Amino acid sequence: MARAMWKGAIQFGLVTIPVKLYVATESRAGVSFNMLHAEDLSRIQMKIFCPVEDEIISRAETVKGFEYAPGEYVVITDEDLESLPLKTVRSIEIEQFVETAEAETHTRFVRQAYYIEPDKIGRKAFGLLKSVLEDKGLTAICKVVIKDREALAALNPFDQTMVLSTLYWPDEIRGLGELDLPDEEVEFKPAEKAMAEQLIGAMTGDFDPGQYRDEYRTALMQIIESKVEGREVTVALAAEEPSNLVDLMAALEASVKAAKAAREAETPPPTSVAEAKAKKATSGRSAGTTAADASEADEVKPARRRKSA
Repeated sequence: MARAMWKGAIQFGLVTIPVKLYVATESRAGVSFNMLHAEDLSRIQMKIFCPVEDEIISRAETVKGFEYAPGEYVVITDEDLESLPLKTVRSIEIEQFVETAEAETHTRFVRQAYYIEPDKIGRKAFGLLKSVLEDKGLTAICKVVIKDREALAALNPFDQTMVLSTLYWPDEIRGLGELDLPDEEVEFKPAEKAMAEQLIGAMTGDFDPGQYRDEYRTALMQIIESKVEGREVTVALAAEEPSNLVDLMAALEASVKAAKAAREAETPPPTSVAEAKAKKATSGRSAGTTAADASEADEVKPARRRKSA
């Protein structure tokens, strides 16, 4: 069973809803490696070393320290962190409600998503808040302290519960000034835009996350298995170097053809009216012949004698 990583309450106005937070995602993207000594392939151990005592110490002998001046530290204990004079240490403090469409513009940079589980005593209030947010199309903007850090967060209905998404603070989001972006809008021909729209249309469909897999991880595991079994590792073909896009229109046309071919391979093209009529007529003639043959066969068959009692 999943373990709650935070316990507290949703607080707005005078309403308090006891809840628990569960991390909504888990990373399975990479294959973990161990650091080995190249000489004997023994696994390297990371130890905590004290340069003053010139000895290895245990993690239990460590404390948190803040460097307020070069080489000068003040120790901060867990009790100090618990005693911070902030309501958000143990509560998800709702600051305001905004329209979800407007909130999406400012909540793109997400740190972590959490499922919310209300305690039994707070289920009615939790359901009421979720219902109003859904009906009104609103997002709750909150503040909460998680892992010794206060975070800005967005609270949104999700399926049978709500999701709390912690966000980066505005001063943590980098500006676009560091990028080499065009100062004025790029000009393109109407035909190029029409072809680009056609390409995007050919590649548009319903999103099914189940269709996607981590192919890099699969390929990496195949290499690992080959090495374990002593088989030769297949070398992948080198990727083509990107070239200058000279003829944009030609590239778009080729892309549209490729996209249509890929889609037709998955779904057969629709039958035209003429093809349907021809198929129906052929089917009718075939059925008529079969019926006539069956009639002739009945005439040839001798009458069956009825058994006498």
